[in-house]
Amino acid sequence: MLDKTFKDISIYQKALSAAWLRNEAISNNIANVNTPGYKRKDVKFEKVLKEFLNDNSFKLKTTHPKHISNKNNIEDIEIQITTEYNTNFRKDENNVNIDTEMAELAKNTIKFNALIKQLNGKLHRIKMCITDGRK
Repeated sequence: MLDKTFKDISIYQKALSAAWLRNEAISNNIANVNTPGYKRKDVKFEKVLKEFLNDNSFKLKTTHPKHISNKNNIEDIEIQITTEYNTNFRKDENNVNIDTEMAELAKNTIKFNALIKQLNGKLHRIKMCITDGRK
């Protein structure tokens, strides 16, 4: 029971880190919208997390540090920051579209706030269990 609870918290922590990095990448893209030759950056996380969660459903737990590792720990997931080199919107080879970036920033802000709300709810439920529902 506690393993699942703390695994969920680790997933929220990793997702919040990815959302924070995505916010920084989008902010950099917006700041460089008029920089000739700048290529937009993006953060790839959701696909990697989905693969991790699907692959991990049947993996075994290791009980000793010398056992063969099967990377079933959420900390093993790497958040990927990618650069899009294959697109150009303008003659100066900059590929940042300000409208797309502003929409992505709004979407990422909503996602970040939702993750915070879910994590707070999870921590509140843990606190309620510890205190037997008393404040």
